Amino acid sequence: MNKTLTTIFALAVASVTALSHAQETKGDVKAGEKKIAMCIGCHGIPGYQASFPEIHKVPMISGQSGAYIASALDAYRKGDRKHPTMRGIADSLTDQDIADVAAYYAQHGKAGAAELPAKPKREPSVQVAELLKKGACVSCHGDNFAKPIDPSYPHIAGQHADYLFVALKSYKAEKNANVGRSNAIMAGVAKQFTNAELKALANYLGSLEGDMHTVPQSRFR
Repeated sequence: MNKTLTTIFALAVASVTALSHAQETKGDVKAGEKKIAMCIGCHGIPGYQASFPEIHKVPMISGQSGAYIASALDAYRKGDRKHPTMRGIADSLTDQDIADVAAYYAQHGKAGAAELPAKPKREPSVQVAELLKKGACVSCHGDNFAKPIDPSYPHIAGQHADYLFVALKSYKAEKNANVGRSNAIMAGVAKQFTNAELKALANYLGSLEGDMHTVPQSRFR
């Protein structure tokens, strides 16, 4: 194992403990259902696109890991994730609000969903296979890139490719007040790749079968 991967794995192990606070407050699904008004205007509309920092579809969060949603909102609140809109939303939430919203979206739209296979049905190209190996993506995001080794890591299979590309690039951003994500693990991974390589990764991961959805709210149908 090369030095970069050794460092990434060491950081991953350390982060399991560091991010455990995201799971300490128990969320209530019913309470969360009453707290999502500020979420559904973007995440409850299929195909909805954001325009910052560039045009891309907003991520699917229904069916995403609740612990990941909680840790992401906490990171926006702390400023570890720089995004003016999400920072403003996260700042308005208490720890209990975050736990409730995360619990709601973790189960949202999952009723009757089939179990994903352990291995993606679509094989990557030779180039992408090498990139996945170099980034050791499966070591954290798990089987089919949808069974992460820690619940505070995201499911990424089937996520919108253009969002994944923007997210991956954000880990490379430095000294920008409005764009960037402070995560030593992902920064170490993303900085190994050119933007063209990150786009190839994002396109492959986005093409896979996933367990996340955009569930339209009745008011938007």
